[in-house]
Amino acid sequence: MRSLAARSRLQQHLQLAFFRLALFLALAGFVSGSALQAREAFFGNGSTVALADLPPEAQHTLRLIQRGGPFPHPRKDGSVFGNFERRLPPQARGYYREYTVPTPGRRDRGARRIVAGEGRSGNVATSGEYYYTDDHYRSFRRIREAPQ
Repeated sequence: MRSLAARSRLQQHLQLAFFRLALFLALAGFVSGSALQAREAFFGNGSTVALADLPPEAQHTLRLIQRGGPFPHPRKDGSVFGNFERRLPPQARGYYREYTVPTPGRRDRGARRIVAGEGRSGNVATSGEYYYTDDHYRSFRRIREAPQ
């Protein structure tokens, strides 16, 4: 029969092994799991915004994205967003597209953007994967659309 100390050490080793396995499975799920799970793990709770809570210009821009345009900045809107800041879930280059959200009173494009992911559909117009930034990519909030 094993001593109490030996059983305690065995229990500690088993707990550590279980923790490592759980950590490995969580990381593997983050890297290779569904895109939705990865996004949820990356963003967590509280990093979303309801479509109705966005400025009217952002709501209009999202409608333009879903219609396929026309966009006020055709040379820039719809261009590849590189995600160099790594503020969005990692994806292959070309997955994200950026669109200008006009800022009243500004003559330039300003800092506000919607970044759209291709999602499962492979089409930013229908993907439902939209992120809003009002600080030129320093932070993003996932846009929650109202059920249709």
